[in-house]
Amino acid sequence: MITTTDLTKVYRSRGREVTALDGVSLRVEPGQMYGVIGRSGAGKSTLIRCVNLLERPDSGTVTVNGEDLTALAGRGHRAGRPLRRARTGIGMIFQHFNLLSSRTVRGNVELPLEILGLTRRERARKALDLLDLVGLADHARAYPAQLSGGQKQRVGIARALAGDPKVLLSDEATSALDPETTRSVLQLLRDLNRQLGLTVLLITHEMDVVKAVCDAAALMEKGRIVESGVLSELLATPGSRLAGELFPVGGARSAEDRTVVDITFHGDSTAQPVISQLARSHDVDVSILGAAMDTVGGRQVGRMRIELPGRPEENTRALGFLREAGLTVELPDQSAPAPVAVELTGEGA
Repeated sequence: MITTTDLTKVYRSRGREVTALDGVSLRVEPGQMYGVIGRSGAGKSTLIRCVNLLERPDSGTVTVNGEDLTALAGRGHRAGRPLRRARTGIGMIFQHFNLLSSRTVRGNVELPLEILGLTRRERARKALDLLDLVGLADHARAYPAQLSGGQKQRVGIARALAGDPKVLLSDEATSALDPETTRSVLQLLRDLNRQLGLTVLLITHEMDVVKAVCDAAALMEKGRIVESGVLSELLATPGSRLAGELFPVGGARSAEDRTVVDITFHGDSTAQPVISQLARSHDVDVSILGAAMDTVGGRQVGRMRIELPGRPEENTRALGFLREAGLTVELPDQSAPAPVAVELTGEGA
């Protein structure tokens, strides 16, 4: 549904150049909730604004729903018509809502419908239907100043859906909200994704957002995508940085005569007492150094760091047992410092 190929974008100001995007290629499948995560300045917002050509990339292509947007002319009123027409299939919601304070809630939702040329009666009917969809039908006559942050964002979502888009872009849409409101808005986005078949590209700096609703994700650093994929596959990939950031398990480093093992539980293995079975069947003392478990994409997933007595070569049977139980098994670099998730934030971080 969304494909970017080798996108580059350089900003120039007062003789300085800042490369916001450096050869970014991304693929989002139809119906996916896809998260792009990274720290401030990584290039996330520039990427999402290039997807609907609010920012025109210096090079590379953007294809949405089979149409190459970068090939559409965008200069001048007549020349820009094809691009404006294509943009009606792309909705966008913003971090700071961007509502018109002089318009009612219904008036804000009706604005894009006016631009599309609907009659007053058609606009009113559709706006009320959309407000009902986001749970705000009883606030149609209120003004933005009378709403909470979560309610304002729901108005923004209703407005983004006015053109019946197939793609919804979300630029840090929950970062200005408290945790409880964030959860409700994310659940709304997930419900819309399922009910309407929307493809959602979601920009965030919070790992909890990715865990809560995303099917796939990409990690951006310094204008580049350093890792991407379906979350369930990344969690089963040894050495995945996204998996480590989603489930940081820390823990002290061991002595040379001990073996530190990072294991990932997913699928049926989450319900099995694998660690106690390992201790009994191999008569081994297992020390748990750290653990984290949560629900990702509706499935329970967890990571754990354990320590076994003896060197790795002395624990081949125990490691084989863990792999046969369906776990992803990694032996972290013993010389490296214990990983600490400092670049990205989550609730309570």
